[in-house]
Amino acid sequence: MSALRSALLWAVGAAFFALTFVVLSIGLFLLSRERVFSLARLLFSIQAKLMGIRLMVAGLSHLDRTRTFLIMGNHQSLFDLFVIPAAIPLTYVAVEAAYHFSIPLWGSLVTRWGCIPIHRNNLEKSKQSLEIARQRLREGTSILILPEGHRTLTGEMGEFKKGPFHLARQAGVDILPFAISGLFDYHSKGAFQLNPKLVHVSIGPAIPYAVCARMMPEQLRAHVRRIIADLAGSSGTDH
Repeated sequence: MSALRSALLWAVGAAFFALTFVVLSIGLFLLSRERVFSLARLLFSIQAKLMGIRLMVAGLSHLDRTRTFLIMGNHQSLFDLFVIPAAIPLTYVAVEAAYHFSIPLWGSLVTRWGCIPIHRNNLEKSKQSLEIARQRLREGTSILILPEGHRTLTGEMGEFKKGPFHLARQAGVDILPFAISGLFDYHSKGAFQLNPKLVHVSIGPAIPYAVCARMMPEQLRAHVRRIIADLAGSSGTDH
């Protein structure tokens, strides 16, 4: 029964995402980025509900839509791609693994959106990507980056890469931390089965740039990781 349910959810999700792709692709030619993001947030919220994700968001009072943020959180599942925009009503572009840009439909969409590819196994290209992100932040565009670099394989939060924290010290903006809990149990990496459930996203208070600037990258990495771990724990789960 669970396999049949999962197959149905995948089919419904694929069909709705195809529609979403068409709508957002047209929107990127006709509308401002802010209006397209509002539309994306609505469509991704519907996508999540159709696929059995009941989303609960805490900490929205910590958001200020007039400010530029470096947004950081944990990486639990493929479905982070839908849950994060649905949960965080800010306009931003993401730093994503370079291979995402070759995924049918999704790759075309994130390219048009202006997301930044990062090559995990090429240090020089990774530095170039982070420099592009720094420039975007300086221009007033918020950036999303998931510092684990990879989805968790166990449900536990992995170690954070150093690169995002060099970026944080250079960017001149506050870090906005968040944590996702429950999405690994909904869908783990490589699995076919989907387990409809409640998923929490907890948004924390912004970490001021003044705090970031006085820490070394390793210290800042540990500091931000503790904050995100605490946010994950506050939602009442272990992940």
